[in-house]
Amino acid sequence: MKTVYLDCGMGAAGDMLMAALLELCPNQEDALRALNALGIPGVEFRAEKSEKCGIVGTHMCVFIHGEEEGAAEEAGNRQGREDRCGDEVMHSHGHEVMHDHGDEVMHSHECEVIHEHNHGTTHSYADGHAHHHAGMAEIRELILGLNASEKVKQDALAVYQLIAEAESQVHGKTVEEIHFHEVGTLDAVADVSGVCMLMEKLDVERVFASAVHVGCGQVRCAHGILPVPAPATAYLLQGIPVYGGRIQGELCTPTGAALLKYFAKQFGTLPPMAIEKIGYGMGKKDFEAANC
Repeated sequence: MKTVYLDCGMGAAGDMLMAALLELCPNQEDALRALNALGIPGVEFRAEKSEKCGIVGTHMCVFIHGEEEGAAEEAGNRQGREDRCGDEVMHSHGHEVMHDHGDEVMHSHECEVIHEHNHGTTHSYADGHAHHHAGMAEIRELILGLNASEKVKQDALAVYQLIAEAESQVHGKTVEEIHFHEVGTLDAVADVSGVCMLMEKLDVERVFASAVHVGCGQVRCAHGILPVPAPATAYLLQGIPVYGGRIQGELCTPTGAALLKYFAKQFGTLPPMAIEKIGYGMGKKDFEAANC
């Protein structure tokens, strides 16, 4: 049985999990072409080598209309999405298992929260950047139109449904009333759909994960300053073993939490296994611990 074990010692987030899974693919170039063939409007996936604390892995760059996600954040004007960190993954057959090392993630201007605005509207914020708000109806339409199998589409929709339910609980609105700042943007659709596609491509039969390092401190979001983990993330992580630690910042994002909740069927220490392959997904930021 092919199993993946996710070591979330630095949290969890979508794009670095995608990068780690990509490293497990027998032919990474073919897998990258398949990601770019998903047909997400204006989205391009690029895989780049990255090194953290002497460990070499892959950083997944998601470009939206030619601009890399996270570029605005680096300039102090990040509007689009979470800045993710790494996942290290091992891939295997039988008891050979995938190992996946966590994500260090920081949000700046907006975390994955929702405003209750009219469907599909665009709003401008103080920094002058326009921001699109997508509801679940738009997200469903986008995902169902992807060039992917029915399983990938249904997995991606299920992950978004978990996020929507968490945001609905936090904001006191129905799922259909909420509209997403970051979760509904193209790059987040890319992360979720990309992870779902690679899980299918690797033919993973079961997923285990470690306890999740969530970080500590506070995060600035559209609604103000919130504790870490952010409310939606905390809601998603109910029933999952988590812990804090010394690292200041948001190590587990709502997208990462939703992917773990959907795919991982058991949480705990590394089970007995014969490791077949290891993949490292790297974040952009540098910390005293390897951001992978």
